[in-house]
Amino acid sequence: MQFKFRTTFILTIMLFLLTVGLIVLPVIARDSALPPALIAAQTTPKSLFEQGTYAYQSGQFTAAATAFQQAAQIYRTQGSTLKLAATLSNLTLAYQQLGLWPNAQKSIERSLELLNFSSSQPKSEAVKALAQALEIQGGLDLAMGRTDRAIDTWQQSEKLYVQLQDQAGLLRNQLNQAKAFQVKGLYRRALTMLEKLEQSLKPQPDSVTKVIALRSLGDTLQLTGDLAQSHRVLQTSLQIAQRLQSPEHISAAQFSLGNTARTSSDQGLAISFYQQAAMTAPTLLARLQAQINHFSLLKEPQQRPTAIALLNQIKNQLVRLPSSRASAYAHINLAQNTIAHLRNWQLAQTDQALSAALSQSITELLNTAMQQTEQLQDQSTRAYVVGTLGYFLEQQGEWRAAQRLTEQALLIAETLQAPESAYRWQWQRGRILKAQGSLVAANDAYQSAIATLRSLRHNLAAINRDGQFDFRDSVEPVYREAVTILFAIQETNPNEDNLEQARTLIDQLQLAEVDDFFREACLNERPVVLDQLVDQDNPTTAIIYPIVLEQQLQVIVKIPNQPLRNYAVTQSKNTTEKTLQELRSRIVQSSAEKVTQRLSQQIYNWLIQPIETDLLRSGVNTLVFVLDGEFRNLPMAALYDGQQYLIEKYAVALNIGLQLLPPRALAQGMSLMAIAAGLTEPSLEFQAKGYASLPEINTEFTLMQQAGVKTKILLDQAFDRKSLVQAVQSLPFNILHLATHGKFSSQAEDTYILAADGAIYVNELDNLLRDRPWLDPIELLVLSACQTATGDTRATLGLAGVAIRAGARSTLASLWQVDDRATALLMGEFYRELSTSKVSKAEALRRAQVALLKQNFPEEESSYRRPRYWAAYVLLGNWL
Repeated sequence: MQFKFRTTFILTIMLFLLTVGLIVLPVIARDSALPPALIAAQTTPKSLFEQGTYAYQSGQFTAAATAFQQAAQIYRTQGSTLKLAATLSNLTLAYQQLGLWPNAQKSIERSLELLNFSSSQPKSEAVKALAQALEIQGGLDLAMGRTDRAIDTWQQSEKLYVQLQDQAGLLRNQLNQAKAFQVKGLYRRALTMLEKLEQSLKPQPDSVTKVIALRSLGDTLQLTGDLAQSHRVLQTSLQIAQRLQSPEHISAAQFSLGNTARTSSDQGLAISFYQQAAMTAPTLLARLQAQINHFSLLKEPQQRPTAIALLNQIKNQLVRLPSSRASAYAHINLAQNTIAHLRNWQLAQTDQALSAALSQSITELLNTAMQQTEQLQDQSTRAYVVGTLGYFLEQQGEWRAAQRLTEQALLIAETLQAPESAYRWQWQRGRILKAQGSLVAANDAYQSAIATLRSLRHNLAAINRDGQFDFRDSVEPVYREAVTILFAIQETNPNEDNLEQARTLIDQLQLAEVDDFFREACLNERPVVLDQLVDQDNPTTAIIYPIVLEQQLQVIVKIPNQPLRNYAVTQSKNTTEKTLQELRSRIVQSSAEKVTQRLSQQIYNWLIQPIETDLLRSGVNTLVFVLDGEFRNLPMAALYDGQQYLIEKYAVALNIGLQLLPPRALAQGMSLMAIAAGLTEPSLEFQAKGYASLPEINTEFTLMQQAGVKTKILLDQAFDRKSLVQAVQSLPFNILHLATHGKFSSQAEDTYILAADGAIYVNELDNLLRDRPWLDPIELLVLSACQTATGDTRATLGLAGVAIRAGARSTLASLWQVDDRATALLMGEFYRELSTSKVSKAEALRRAQVALLKQNFPEEESSYRRPRYWAAYVLLGNWL
């Protein structure tokens, strides 16, 4: 496990200071904050207000709160209502940064009481102060998880800014609302707001406000995964900042561009931007933040000399930073990245002297951060210091000390109601307990961490992959390690509840993966319990869950009217993945049949052979696989028992672990009506990317019609976005058949299908397909010429994503690009079986695949018996 923190929390604080800023009294200018040497001599309410402003902007929140409290007391005595209200609003911000939520709520409520009375008078100062106080109330609501209330509050302040014609306030307000919509999971609404905001800024002259707004938009686009657009907007922000000759905003834009490049996995470009940001930065803190991000990317052993030199340079500069929350986080961030490098470089085995020196540096950095949090009385930051020190001791194998510190950090986080911090320490506590052999207690800790993660679901979906919640490093391992513990408990204390809990965790993980794919919590339907379908409604179906763990492959099986059971294959994750990857590469080769059969038989022995007798005895004829990891990119239909392929014995379907829509048999009492859209000639742009002509699409559509499917055809230039929308909105249909090139990837921005007017990306599909005059979902979505991205272990998330965006009960698609003629024959046979035999979709696909395998097309000169021709097609979702 690699503990990722980096700069996200610091950037969040900076963005918060931008979008919910301090209220400045009409008589006080923002730049009038006093230098530290003069603070002690000032005792007037005005000077105390200035002291609070200076301390807050310096990250000294306890000192800020004290100064604002004293100023408020004097203003209260003087009866200065407006000044008192502004001071209480600012005091709210200081309390919020200290995690003193009840105090913050009480302070802002009193401020709003005063301002609501004052704003009834026709004074713009009072109305503006009320609008700003409502902004602060919204920020407090959002921080405390009251997202709907935050949006309502910000909409109230929006009306006041419109009344005041305050464009800067309105801009700030819109950014806040967009952030709240993202937290709530309303991704499209947030993006719509941000795009409108960008359009409104375009005609405006260059200004610092425009630079900041564009940078905020670019950061948001990066956090939500639209990296190309993020880069474009941030470049615009940088260009304006350069024209304004503002080093502060030039450096900030370069820093943000580095983050976007990093998330795009372009480390060379990211390092270049971080170096530019450090050189341009007008402040020591901004320079250090860029250098720490640069340092975090120097992971490889060959980069060690550069990394160590940069580490020493950063440490020498850190001592010059005054105590503040930002300084404490800079120390924590550098310590965490040094721990990560220490792990990656494995220095304890090769260079003990350097390992000891780096360990000493980590200890010194965290001790300094601890001293700063004690001086600042900042409990929220203290939790991260204590927890990171516990993590460091965990890496050293000092279990008892690590557990003690971890539990201290967890107590602080729970007291402050900070779930984004608490889940880390719950997870860390679980690892430490597991290492000490306390499996039951470790399981409890892991379940607490997962419950906390689920409560953060909407937040996690909107945070970028390389930030505070990198999914693969900071979320996925929690689930997998929890499942490992459950199987370890199962070995000594067999219990069906353990298997049910493990299976549920895998289901939840797959839901979280789909959320991460879309960068939004988009699936809110309650899952239908598959066991009920198997035991009562469809007792000829078995469900198989292969689960890839670090040291073993576990398989959970549900056979109709039998309890859950499991069996294990004792081999490492690396061994399992190597076998699966080799089969995936071999199966598409014409000359590798013997090797393909040998590898397929090996996987058959893992998954099917242990339960083969039970499947026969139970009369099972359909197998539903809930696949994990590398298994997802393999067709289960091609598993081989030494004499037959699996598809010769069973219908096969896939599921993502959730039955999102209630199952229904398409063939029962339902006419087959399809919109069939196809593109035989990709544009020159996509031909250059290797997409060939598909002339057999004409045959494919003819065979569909001959099978009895009532079909509306959109072919070539007739298949564009507009025509597809018109057909979807005006025609009754239950099948959408898209015969066109496309790609499934684990990145939403790389998952698309081709139309005559270009690529239609997965995030566009819901806009194109969901606006129908009836509410029934698409019964079957067919994607007959698409493929998964080569080497992408989570590419089938793109396939699931397309199905979800289309609102389809079932999806039939190919894992790799198949011979054009073979596709036409298989699709024709599939529809013929579906229409005339009235069988399930899974059985119709099985028969079509067997027809190719058995060469049931005597007029065809080519042979299609090899798996590369028929095995690519998979049915996802409802198999009935």
